[in-house]
Amino acid sequence: MPQSSPGQGVFHAGELALQQQAGSLEQLALHGARIVQQSMAPAHQAFFAQLPFLVVGAADAEGQPWCGLLEGRPGFVQARDARTLRVQALPHPQDPLGASLRLGACVGMLGIELGTRRRNRVNGRVIDLDAAGFSVEVEQSFGNCPRYIQLREPRLELPGSEPRAPVPASRLQGEAAELVRRADTLFIASQALQGQAGGGADASHRGGRPGFVQVDATGQRLAWADFPGNRYFNTLGNLLLEPRAGLVFPDFETGDLVHVAGRAEVLGPEHAAALGGAERGVLLHVDRVVHRPAALRQRWRLLELSPYLPD
Repeated sequence: MPQSSPGQGVFHAGELALQQQAGSLEQLALHGARIVQQSMAPAHQAFFAQLPFLVVGAADAEGQPWCGLLEGRPGFVQARDARTLRVQALPHPQDPLGASLRLGACVGMLGIELGTRRRNRVNGRVIDLDAAGFSVEVEQSFGNCPRYIQLREPRLELPGSEPRAPVPASRLQGEAAELVRRADTLFIASQALQGQAGGGADASHRGGRPGFVQVDATGQRLAWADFPGNRYFNTLGNLLLEPRAGLVFPDFETGDLVHVAGRAEVLGPEHAAALGGAERGVLLHVDRVVHRPAALRQRWRLLELSPYLPD
């Protein structure tokens, strides 16, 4: 890690290495501390309060990250102050994310508004946990560009009911594999080593045309092109240091969720070209799969794919 870089307290070694490759290191060294704040701006505090769902990522006791979606009426996420975010919801008992939320756990949270393509990230640590929800002390807060977010509008909300039993597996197969193959959106949880600058958990978004995620015939590997974005490389930088990742694929029409845990490899241009021509890609070796039919209450209608997606 360059000792002279003013951004070294914001970005860790994995992020810096990829920024160096991409040519964004110098710019982010100058502006990183301004972009990534240790508290939420007033606009970000108001943004989280209007969301109907929140993406959360955290690692379980074995260090395996899991990613999940928490739903609630707008207002279920509230900023108590600029450094504290309260989430008045918990993962369903069938959600593999549940075991990862504990006092002191590092969590990454992504607020994403499908109807406007806005998104903001908060990373921090659980400081309070009870039967109704949890609170997070904010360590990083920053906005993200709207690229690759598919425009959607809410279609209907079903009354709360017990979702169908989850289907666990060690590979992608059947309905779970088909959902992943037709997905246009995924969310990914990753983490960097603790105790270093910029370390902790993170939750992020990836989007593409339906089929942008490729699943091999065995269901034991999946891959996708990682299109250029803000060039922070939060997710890919994490995966360079700690390859374990947790993905969740939502089917916004049926409410199904497919959670995937595995070990990732960051692919360079020579391998990423086969995935859609991106500069980089990700190959995930699948360890565990949990398919949760009808897990989401909210249903969404697709209005438009992102105009930034390559043909």
